[in-house]
Amino acid sequence: MTEPNLPQALAEIRDDFLALEQRERLEMLLEFSNELPELPERYSEHPDLFERVEECQSPVFIFVEVEGGIVRLFATAPKEAPTTRGFASILVQGIDGLTVEEVLGIPDDFPNTLGLTAAVSPLRIRGMTALLGRTKRQVRARV
Repeated sequence: MTEPNLPQALAEIRDDFLALEQRERLEMLLEFSNELPELPERYSEHPDLFERVEECQSPVFIFVEVEGGIVRLFATAPKEAPTTRGFASILVQGIDGLTVEEVLGIPDDFPNTLGLTAAVSPLRIRGMTALLGRTKRQVRARV
C-alpha cells in the first residue's frame, strides 16, 4: 500500500500493523513501547527543552532538532504508559533522520491508518495525532 507522502519507514510500520490481527497489533504496539530510544546525554539533563504533548493522557514530551535539513526527533514517555510510549516510539523510529520536506508531508491522519482505532480509545489516537502535529510544528519553527 503506497501513499505518495508517506516516508518508507512509516509505510513499512503501517503495513506491518495492517498485516496482523487486532490482538497482535496491540502486542506489536507494546513491542514498540520497549523500543523507544533513550535520550542522548545532551538532553537527558535538560527536560526544559522538551514540549509536553498535552493531548496525551500520559506525560509525553518531545523535542525536534533540524540540522542540514535533517530532522531528529526525541521523545520521553513513562514505561507505565505502554500505549502512549509505543506511539511515541513509532514516530521517533519513523521520523528520525527524514528531511524536513518528508516530515512535513506526512499525512496528519497517519495514526488512523495503523489499524488500531478499534483496539485503543479515540483519546489515545488523538494523542498520537497530536504527537505528530506538534512534531511538525516544531520542525516548521526550526527552519
